[in-house]
Amino acid sequence: SRAPAASLALLCLCSSLAIGTTTGYRLFSLSSVEQLDQVHESNEIPDVYIVERLFSSSLVVVVSHAKPQQMNVYHFKKGTEICNYSYSSKILSIRLNRQRLVVCLEESIYIHNIKDMKLLKTIMDTPPNTTGLCALSINHANSYLAYPGSATSGEIALYDGNTLKTACTIPAHEGPLAALTFNSTGSKLASASEKGTVIRVFSIPGGQKLYEFRRGMKRYVNISSLVFSMDSQFLCASSNTETVHIFKLEHLTDSRPEEPPTWSGYMGKMFQAATNYLPAQVSGMMSQDRAFATVRLNISGQRNICALSTIQKLPRLLVTTSDGHLYIYNLDPQDGGECVLIKNHSLLGSGKMEENKENDLQPPVPQSYAATVARQSTVPSTSTMPGYSEDGGALRGEVIPEHEFATGPVCLDDENEFPPIILCRGGQPGKAKRS
Repeated sequence: SRAPAASLALLCLCSSLAIGTTTGYRLFSLSSVEQLDQVHESNEIPDVYIVERLFSSSLVVVVSHAKPQQMNVYHFKKGTEICNYSYSSKILSIRLNRQRLVVCLEESIYIHNIKDMKLLKTIMDTPPNTTGLCALSINHANSYLAYPGSATSGEIALYDGNTLKTACTIPAHEGPLAALTFNSTGSKLASASEKGTVIRVFSIPGGQKLYEFRRGMKRYVNISSLVFSMDSQFLCASSNTETVHIFKLEHLTDSRPEEPPTWSGYMGKMFQAATNYLPAQVSGMMSQDRAFATVRLNISGQRNICALSTIQKLPRLLVTTSDGHLYIYNLDPQDGGECVLIKNHSLLGSGKMEENKENDLQPPVPQSYAATVARQSTVPSTSTMPGYSEDGGALRGEVIPEHEFATGPVCLDDENEFPPIILCRGGQPGKAKRS
């Protein structure tokens, strides 16, 4: 009798999850494979279809079907509304980092300064973007924004959210775009078209093509989730099919010297060399790699969101589905292959652990590297990907400079809290209302 999920969002950077429902929204923290903790639940606003949390802070942005043109910004720990803004049409997506908050409508994009919520820039008359497709780099020092530059082709418009200037245009695909995502440092951008057969990775801000992966040739799919791992070594793509693909960002020519020569390796080098003499269209096909690892979901046709995270010092694939479940898989970083399902949590239940009954019915699987190491230790660990902190991708030891807080109505509640409670003053788009 549980209400079905109306929205879901997965933030792998700090092992944080957010899910919107017909009755409100819920926030979760994933400290270990076995432990899923409900951080907060709100039933104040019904039919939530967008809920975005700023990493591990108390700032949450919520949009409901009841008022689809209004964005509500909350400090959930204090139960306080920071502000709310109304726009000229339905809000389709919201993206945020420590520097910027981006609101995407069908034909316009609003960029706010997250410290005081003031409107900094309105990008008007963007190509029709019915799904609200856009991506924002989580690196606040590198706040690039990407969105469709055309409604009929796969052109990407790259915008610098810090300088508020257009960076470049990337001709990524022939058909319209379906998915966009930045890596953790904002130095790479991955994209997929509506066909969903080819995924490309570009350098940022230059826009040069770095990688090209083929998801499949037999059928077109709708890619619903595209995400990098924190170290940018892997790229995960999920769709409306039952298969999740994980690609490894390495070139064929990067084979290690200690690896014994193989027929496939030899042919790979031959194909790579041949691309220098073939037409671009043909050579592009040859340089595409197959998936490094895959997952076969037990469900098909449901919307899902994936994330690649490090939990208890091991790489994991997280898959949340629109029926309110979180599936955790082990990813073998050396050999790849079929990922092993190790846990299933319910996001619509009480927030407690749900035993993985499905796994108990499956036949024994071969012992992979990740699966073997995982069984050796079940002690919760706060460590994430080496070199990154818990709060969302900042290099360990990096702090936000104090001079950034020198001006404006900013007063931190404590050193772990960002941003603080503030009031909106000026710069409101349309019918913006101050709380």
